[in-house]
Amino acid sequence: MDLKQWIGRTESRADVVTATPFAALSAALDHPSDLPPAGQVLHPAWHWLYFLPLARQSEIGPDGHPRRGGFLPPVTLPRRMWAGSKLQFAQPLRVGDAIERVSTIEDVSEKSGRSGTLVFVKVRHEVRRQGAADASILETQDIVYREPAKPGDPAPAPTAAPASSTWSRTITPDPVLLFRYSALTFNSHRIHYDRPYATAEEGYSGLVVHGPLIATLLLDLVRRSLPDAQVLRFDFRAVRPLIDTHPFQVCGEPAAEANADGSRTIRLWARDHEGWMTMDASAVVR
Repeated sequence: MDLKQWIGRTESRADVVTATPFAALSAALDHPSDLPPAGQVLHPAWHWLYFLPLARQSEIGPDGHPRRGGFLPPVTLPRRMWAGSKLQFAQPLRVGDAIERVSTIEDVSEKSGRSGTLVFVKVRHEVRRQGAADASILETQDIVYREPAKPGDPAPAPTAAPASSTWSRTITPDPVLLFRYSALTFNSHRIHYDRPYATAEEGYSGLVVHGPLIATLLLDLVRRSLPDAQVLRFDFRAVRPLIDTHPFQVCGEPAAEANADGSRTIRLWARDHEGWMTMDASAVVR
């Protein structure tokens, strides 16, 4: 099957920014968990709490994801990962807003790597209040599919994370945190909660911390450090799997000088217990 036939396909979903997911993620990130009032601004990237994939139980594949096909191309490679995103935040969404998301497959490409065949799918999401002409959030998401893990597969060379930073926070990714985030995002991918599956079937050394959870924790570090800042853009790229067996750090380093428009760029990264970078990111704030 020519997977490029999926390029240009679109999907539309509608939702409402309700208060309970907001309060629940606040609790999971160790913030006060009071229900937010109508009109409360949704924090950057918290739109991931909405437009959840609601596949029926009979439609779930062996990895816990919905079976291949439908909007996303039916890639047969079994291992699937959210590799990164580029986000622009034009206007805030608020609790109580009726919202819609239009998703478009922008590209599908196949490559060969050291671990075998890889398929990359690029999806563009436009999120807006229902009836609004302009999008509040523009996101380009990269999804990668890989072959099954095989004994003796070469491990990619790790990248050392910066040893020091202006901001840092230590996170303990215990199974409870991973379960709560999976539940909040209705993510049934077994690598996040089924240890025998994650280790025996997919070849990880433990449970895998969700990429969007790490990205959310990086943005949360910005909010804790600069509570009045407005995030304009945020890019992140998964570099190395982060496993639940040890604490990790989320780190930030603001640029010394402001950008020409008065905004400021902040370099962000996640560092595992061995000092390796697991996520590389940046935010532009005003």
